[in-house]
Amino acid sequence: MTTSSVRAPYRMLAVSQDVAGAPDVLKIIEMARPVPALGEILVRVHAAGVNPTDWKTRARGQFATGALPPFVLGFDVSGVVEEVGPGVTLFAAGDEVFGMPRFPHPAGAYAEFVTAPARHFCRKPANIDHTTAAALPLASLTAWQALVDTADIRPGQRVLVHAAAGGVGHLAVQIAKARGAWVAGTARAGKHDLLRGLGADELIDYTTDDFGVVLRDFDVVLDTIGGDYTPRSLRTLRRGGILVSLLPVAPDFPADLAEELGVRATRLLVEPDHAGMKAVADLVARGQLRPVVDTTLPLREAARAHERGETNSTTGKIVLSVIA
Repeated sequence: MTTSSVRAPYRMLAVSQDVAGAPDVLKIIEMARPVPALGEILVRVHAAGVNPTDWKTRARGQFATGALPPFVLGFDVSGVVEEVGPGVTLFAAGDEVFGMPRFPHPAGAYAEFVTAPARHFCRKPANIDHTTAAALPLASLTAWQALVDTADIRPGQRVLVHAAAGGVGHLAVQIAKARGAWVAGTARAGKHDLLRGLGADELIDYTTDDFGVVLRDFDVVLDTIGGDYTPRSLRTLRRGGILVSLLPVAPDFPADLAEELGVRATRLLVEPDHAGMKAVADLVARGQLRPVVDTTLPLREAARAHERGETNSTTGKIVLSVIA
């Protein structure tokens, strides 16, 4: 990656790509600093979270919405409001905020500044730093919208979370526990101690045990994996239970099997959500939600962050530090 040596006023550094490809297509560039429009805020980014959607977009060279290179990746932001656009009343310059702006449209979080509608952000909890906050937005909103808004989990219900040590999974475990659920998860044995510390009640090592054989009678399954996990997971549900898949465009979604088994199955695409972010922030402030940061790297090492993420061996989230 190359870096510009001198920045002109109202310019900024960002990680951009011109073509599809491996992580080495990512490069540091200097570009114009965005200007907040009506109802928007300008945020000086302190840290940016890295998500699977980032490296998948980089590899195919196209956002799900069709946007083509050159573009700046990233959706998770934690930073400080630099400027507010006309009509904004929620925030003022100097406020610490975090959020998931514009998803699934390009947000440009791998940069020193971003703009987005004010309600795509909320105030950062005072008890966590920007690096920790940047690990939250996309993954925590996904878990919240799946478990609370979609599945409406209740105290005493049984919840199964797949890839429980992953970015979404480890937060879903904690959100389900905060809602009073009994939680099982699938994860490698080496991650079980961490997950027990986050509240998981039962853990299955998917490399040695078949969860479809040993687990039964769940009210909710959070399916982060897809493939054959989906039909196998449907059979772990009790009648009337619900499976929420985080693969919204999976072509082989077994809706017929769900109907046959007397359960529900639905697919979720996370969306910006001010109320959801406030609920997440409240859980963090109360000590009921703690993101695990696997790796922190400087912005200029975004390619290394993608290489790390693509190993599928991380625990929790990868974060890029924009302001040290």
